[in-house]
Amino acid sequence: MLSRPPIGLYLCSMKENQYKLSDWLPTTKKEVEARGWDYLDVILFSGDAYVDHPSFGAAVVGRYLESMGLRVAIVPQPDWRGDYRDFKKLGVPRLFFAVSAGAMDSMINHYTANKRLRSDDAYTPDRRAGMRPDYPSIVYTKILKELYPDVPVVLGGIEASLRRLTHYDYWQDKLLPGILIDSHADLLIYGMGELPLRQLVTELRAGKPFHEIHDIPQTAYLAGPVTPEKEDIQLFSHEECLRDKLKQAKNFRHIEEESNRYHAARILQKVGKQTIVVNPPYPPMTESEIDASFDLPYTRLPHPKYKGKVIPAFEMIKFSVNAHRGCFGGCAFCTISAHQGKFIASRSKESILKEIRSITQMPDFKGNLSDLGGPSANMYRMRGKDQSICAQCKKPSCISPVVCKNLNADHAPLLDLYQEVEKLPGIKRTFIGSGVRYDLLLHRYADESCNKSAQTYMEELIKKHVSGRLKVAPEHTEESVLKMMRKPSFEQFGQFKKIFDRINKSNGMNQQLIPYFISSHPGCTEADMAELAVHTKQMHFQLEQIQDFTPTPMTLATEMYYTGYHPYTLEKVYTARTKEQKLAQRQFFFWYKPEYRKKITQALQKIQRNDLVGKLFGRKF
Repeated sequence: MLSRPPIGLYLCSMKENQYKLSDWLPTTKKEVEARGWDYLDVILFSGDAYVDHPSFGAAVVGRYLESMGLRVAIVPQPDWRGDYRDFKKLGVPRLFFAVSAGAMDSMINHYTANKRLRSDDAYTPDRRAGMRPDYPSIVYTKILKELYPDVPVVLGGIEASLRRLTHYDYWQDKLLPGILIDSHADLLIYGMGELPLRQLVTELRAGKPFHEIHDIPQTAYLAGPVTPEKEDIQLFSHEECLRDKLKQAKNFRHIEEESNRYHAARILQKVGKQTIVVNPPYPPMTESEIDASFDLPYTRLPHPKYKGKVIPAFEMIKFSVNAHRGCFGGCAFCTISAHQGKFIASRSKESILKEIRSITQMPDFKGNLSDLGGPSANMYRMRGKDQSICAQCKKPSCISPVVCKNLNADHAPLLDLYQEVEKLPGIKRTFIGSGVRYDLLLHRYADESCNKSAQTYMEELIKKHVSGRLKVAPEHTEESVLKMMRKPSFEQFGQFKKIFDRINKSNGMNQQLIPYFISSHPGCTEADMAELAVHTKQMHFQLEQIQDFTPTPMTLATEMYYTGYHPYTLEKVYTARTKEQKLAQRQFFFWYKPEYRKKITQALQKIQRNDLVGKLFGRKF
């Protein structure tokens, strides 16, 4: 979940001497004409402001298509009301329209866990709210199909990825069909889009009609009745899932497993008289493929049209570098594996150093990188020792419930990268802002060199790469809940805290360890939250990094929340669903506030846990 980033002022003028307007992809007809173009190949509509940076999907897609020799324009945050002039101003592209809701699912962007409308938008200049609709993927595509019914629309981005098949929508509290049904897009690209886009453009250039292109990996499309092939997985239909939640739970297991395989099956799901066909994903990007994407000529800055305005999401990552994609943690509540997959695709050291050198040339760079990480900070270059074993595996996590014996979790390449970055002129400190998996650091490996590098990594991380506060995510304290979350034992957090405190003390530092926790996760009860309060109090924490579980499409936790079943065991799972149940759990985060004491005491008495009242408030019953 996006946290509120620090605010810093971006002025376009700071780089006027280095960049000109044509260094960004065009966003208006005037900018297109200034390039001397009389046509466009692809027009991309995005729910975010246009920031020409590799952390923003629209920029990546635009630059990647540009690198293939295409003429590409971006229309950021088009006005979907009124006369649709933003959808008309650039005319019709030669190949296709492309649509992305933005870097976040729009509903998470718009609403809190309690379904309250947020008053700001971190991906919009000056946090201005109301610059995108709910479900932009559907709204934008419908407008384009209304205006230009014969022009293909390619849908992508995380919102489309997570909604590619029947999914539970928390904000409407109902099961919705795959997003192709409501959007009427011609093709959906899920996950990271570079490789499917390359193949799509290649086939179009070869003269293949758009609506005959059905064989590209990592895409989904609508068809009529489809005869399943031998290896296909045919899910229960959308209508069957509407009638029977258990069938939806069973479907999810197939979807998650096939999202995390080297050699996945094609997935079919009927919706009425139509069939959603989801082709298996590409294998993980090679080093040269991922380097090619990150090495594109990004300005790393917002478009000059935003001169003098703050885009908070940009400020947060302005001086950060992404070293890899993918995460093999498989956390039940996380969408990363559904979008990026569990296999790690790492950039070369040379590509990373090249990007950092460009950051050091930014006039307002003071010498400190805010982050050098990825979805998880310490998974760089980690992969299976025997890839033939990985090729057969369909587990969604390589480290839950135990660390896989085939995983090469050597931290040495990451340590080497940190040391090379430290040598660069203009670099003072490199901070790690991405989440650190301490279970990878504490595990005892058969290879003693891995144990040594993990120990060295902990020392280096805590001594050199913490900006006063290190954030980690135990998420809960109770074993039963952690099992549902696919998170390690809370005992490991205790072990890591002791190491953190020891290193701080021995080096004369006073850094803080900041843990993240979640309430109302499936499988969590009020008693579990009370135990969490007691355990964290005993460790002298007054929690601040907390959140109530928000169901997001295509996660294990969301399927448990909606169906009431665990998709892998098919056992029933308790979940707090009502506002009252959620608030009853959330209040335990604030046991130290006087205004919560009476309510918490009454709640504990109601569930016959008077013993915990004394542990929290020092009174005996």
